[in-house]
Amino acid sequence: MPASSETVVTLPRDVDLHARPAADFVRTALGFTADIGVALNGREADAKSLLAVLALGAKGGSELRLTADGDDAGPAVDALAGCVTALQES
Repeated sequence: MPASSETVVTLPRDVDLHARPAADFVRTALGFTADIGVALNGREADAKSLLAVLALGAKGGSELRLTADGDDAGPAVDALAGCVTALQES
């Protein structure tokens, strides 16, 4: 049975998930085989789709729920949470 993992991360107040940060986020997700989702305010998107991630319209301070199902679900969620943390430092 494939593993699953989930976490909630908060975008930094001064960072919206617009084109460049969203592209970095999606590029990170594409490095994993797990099915990865990102949710905001009850809307869910495929974390491997740039258009889907952009359509969420995530603004600074938003809480994102990251979920993954598959053999590398844990590392995928950890990497995406780290990606959001890196946005805080840039």
